[in-house]
Amino acid sequence: MSSSPPSYQHTVLVAVGSGLACHLVFKHYEPTAPSAHLGLLVAIPGILTWIFIPHCPNFALAFASSFFIYVTSLVTSIVIYRLGLFHPLAKYPGPMMCKLSKLWMSYICTTGKQHIYYHSLHDKYGDIVRIGPNELSIRDAAAVDPMMGSQGLPKGPVWAGRNPEHVGKALIEISGPEHNRRRRPWNRAFNSEALKGYEEIIENRATQLMQTLGNQIGPTNLAMWISYFTFDFMSDMAFGGGSEMLRDGDRDGIRQALHNSSVLTTAMGHSPWFGQYYKHISMGAEKRRFREFTIQRAQIRMKEGSVTKDVFHHFLNEDGTDTHPPSLSEVTADSTLVIVAGSDTTSTLMCSLFWFIMCNATVYRRLRDEIDNVFPAGENVLDPSKHVHMNYLNAVVNETLRLLPPVLSGSQRVVEKGSGAAALGSHMIPEGTAVFSHFYSLHRDPRYFSPLPDTFWPDRWLSEGARTSPFSPTRKGPANIDVVLDRTAFTPFSFGPSNCVGKNLAIQEIRMVVCLMLQSFDMQLAEGYDAQRWEKDLEDRLISHVGELPVVLTARKS
Repeated sequence: MSSSPPSYQHTVLVAVGSGLACHLVFKHYEPTAPSAHLGLLVAIPGILTWIFIPHCPNFALAFASSFFIYVTSLVTSIVIYRLGLFHPLAKYPGPMMCKLSKLWMSYICTTGKQHIYYHSLHDKYGDIVRIGPNELSIRDAAAVDPMMGSQGLPKGPVWAGRNPEHVGKALIEISGPEHNRRRRPWNRAFNSEALKGYEEIIENRATQLMQTLGNQIGPTNLAMWISYFTFDFMSDMAFGGGSEMLRDGDRDGIRQALHNSSVLTTAMGHSPWFGQYYKHISMGAEKRRFREFTIQRAQIRMKEGSVTKDVFHHFLNEDGTDTHPPSLSEVTADSTLVIVAGSDTTSTLMCSLFWFIMCNATVYRRLRDEIDNVFPAGENVLDPSKHVHMNYLNAVVNETLRLLPPVLSGSQRVVEKGSGAAALGSHMIPEGTAVFSHFYSLHRDPRYFSPLPDTFWPDRWLSEGARTSPFSPTRKGPANIDVVLDRTAFTPFSFGPSNCVGKNLAIQEIRMVVCLMLQSFDMQLAEGYDAQRWEKDLEDRLISHVGELPVVLTARKS
């Protein structure tokens, strides 16, 4: 006697229960492998199809029924849990869309205004905001050290979605002892002795930039030329050459490929599971193209050896310092990072600085006067030993870094599961939670920078007797105002063991080019250019995308 099939009601309950059970399992981790996605969304409904067949006229309808009921149960369970009172982050405020899914932040990333969105959330909700189902953004200087210091948290899952699993990890993606080992050659490549050896490379490229700009007639896009300069310079630094964009432009589209690929790459950081499908998307081809360029240059550099002690001299352990030199996959992974971290971030900072001073005539004149006083006619304006002591130049650089840091939205860390809750300032963060220290918001917080935290006022970085009032910038003498300047909240190059190892090179490069530029040219924004466009066009793509910066350059008389 054959048993009768379960009733339709029981069949539906089995499908609903399967969805609930899957949520109970997968809420503890987010699978990124396509095979896991296939099992979750196809295999389980496929198995359930067999108990639906007696109640459906054909297999297709049985599968559709099982799939719909199973997925509806799964999604409903997820929504109720993430919005409910029993979620570990239930007490933290934030938009409902952020609590539901990281896909919302992926969408925000595609707009390029992630930094503005986070900033608006902090203005609305306070110092700690829930920006994902299991993620918080923190605007609190007291949280910086416990989050990113020597005893801080490991890197978060944002990196898991940016590269397919078969691609080697660059230094920026790893934490702990492995990061310490991999960072050693970077530290040698950017220490003070190494920087001294790079001065001639900067001088040669900076001189070429001035010659190129001097040949321009009428308004010229300064942002484009500076980006070409930094790309050529970093190619010299990393590979001993291989790029001549100042001479030829981006004729091979390599720089454009980097920018195009970063649009989707940043969005995928919020949805790591999507990263494994990246290689099948056209924009993934752009990223592969840029990576192949850097790997090709690295291979050529490895084959030909070094003429000078460039960055790869240290990466390749050519002086035999490391007993365990890096592998080929590590070197090629870091080759991409060298160009990205050293070119786009520096060019954006440099252009932003020029934009700020051209919008502030008093700042422009004071900076130019300092340069002229330190470097009278006939003296070498590219002498970095004097730049260190130029107080106003360094104040202008710091103020640019404060308002528009290289990585606008900061750095993600994670409280690992099994480690217990972590104390970040006055906040106890549950395990399994990803956290951001949002640099853009931190740098504009009046508790740490006042007065006028959103205003470009370099004098805040000067000693009290050297300041002029931001409310009357032409007035001589000190500013009789209370100034708050909390350097613990100033993190333009991140913080701790994973901070930007090339920050001193970037600062040196910016100082040299700014001094040479203001000694060589009078600068002004092109007529008809809306000065507010620079910040409006700025896009947060991990690296910053910038718009045009049309300027008119007039050669200064000696």
